[in-house]
Amino acid sequence: MSDAIFIKGLLIHARHGVLEHESEVGQRFVIDLELDIDLSDSSRTDRLSDTVSYSNVVTTATSAFKDTNYYLLERAAGAVADAILAAFPRIRAVKVTVHKPHAPIAAIFEDVGVVLTRTRQS
Repeated sequence: MSDAIFIKGLLIHARHGVLEHESEVGQRFVIDLELDIDLSDSSRTDRLSDTVSYSNVVTTATSAFKDTNYYLLERAAGAVADAILAAFPRIRAVKVTVHKPHAPIAAIFEDVGVVLTRTRQS
């Protein structure tokens, strides 16, 4: 079975980066989440208690991402993944993509970021 909940394009202003102005002023980041979860019960019962609340996932991800300033996107994405797995036992794995559209790179680019997948440890 391969069920998933996804949340794309979550915009968060945060202060991540190694440069001083990144930690002072901050910038906009875009987060995509893909949650590996068994939706067989909720697809039959129509009960929120048989799944996870998208709103609660967004609140958890936002808090984990912006409450601490990190140098690396890798760490910020890891904090989001860890928080989601800790808060929602129904989620088996989470894929977190963090886009940094205004990264301080001396080039013209469309997108830059990190993607990581974390699986619940049994």
